[in-house]
Parts: sequence; C-alpha cells; structure tokens
Amino acid sequence: MTRNEQLLRILSIFHYVVAAFAGCFSFIPSIHLAMGIAIASGALKDDKDPFPIEWVGWFFIFFASVWILCGLTFTVCMVVAGRSLQSRRRYMFCLVMAGMECLLMPFGTVLGVFTLITLTKDDIRALFPEEAAAEDAPGGPGARP
Repeated sequence: MTRNEQLLRILSIFHYVVAAFAGCFSFIPSIHLAMGIAIASGALKDDKDPFPIEWVGWFFIFFASVWILCGLTFTVCMVVAGRSLQSRRRYMFCLVMAGMECLLMPFGTVLGVFTLITLTKDDIRALFPEEAAAEDAPGGPGARP
C-alpha cells in the first residue's frame, strides 16, 4: 500500500469517527421534540390560559424534526464520503463533503481542511478512476464537445 493510499484510508476512518459524533449531536433536538409533543397534546396546558398554545408545540415538533432529519442526512453523507475515499470513487462528492464538513466545528473543520488539502493533490486525484478517465479524455477535464 502506497503512502497516498494509506492517507486516503486514514481520512476515511476519520470520516467514520466524525460521522458518529455528528450522528449523536443530531439527536440533541430530541428534547425540543419531546417538549413540542407535550405542548401540542395539551399535557402542559393551563385551563385558565385563553391563549391557544398548541401551535407552539407544533412549531417545536416541526423544527426539531427538520433539524434531526438534516443532521442524520449529513451523517449518512459523511459515511458515504468515507466509504468513497476508501474505495477511491466519487471524487467530486468527497470534495464537496469536505467543504461542508468545515461547518461542523471543531472536528469537522479539521477533517474538512485536511481532506481538501489531500484531495487537491494531483497524485491523490489520479487515484480516483473517474478523474483519471476525465483527464485522459480528448481536450482534458474542462473540454466541451
């Protein structure tokens, strides 16, 4: 195994680790979801209060559900990016995910920056078959038909 292949393998392992952290953190809004369900069901309603508070519960339910769903989607994309780095496929997807991981401070930022630096090297880029095929095509990767 060459040094570049080992580097991609290590990056893929770190993608799995940071994805596990992201998956755990995506469930933090579960507290808001439970509170929203309690409010919407009327369990926390005071009979003397004329204000209809049920809509606040639905507000909590909606935004907590969206937040959890987005977090889990991001987690799955990080796992796919790690798997793609390991099998050296989907170069552009890995590059885009590395940029998006920079938003996940502090571990995602470090991982994203290292992944971006690694993937922009020419010898690493050549390890991805679709990138090598695009460069070998007539006119290069940016050529028009």
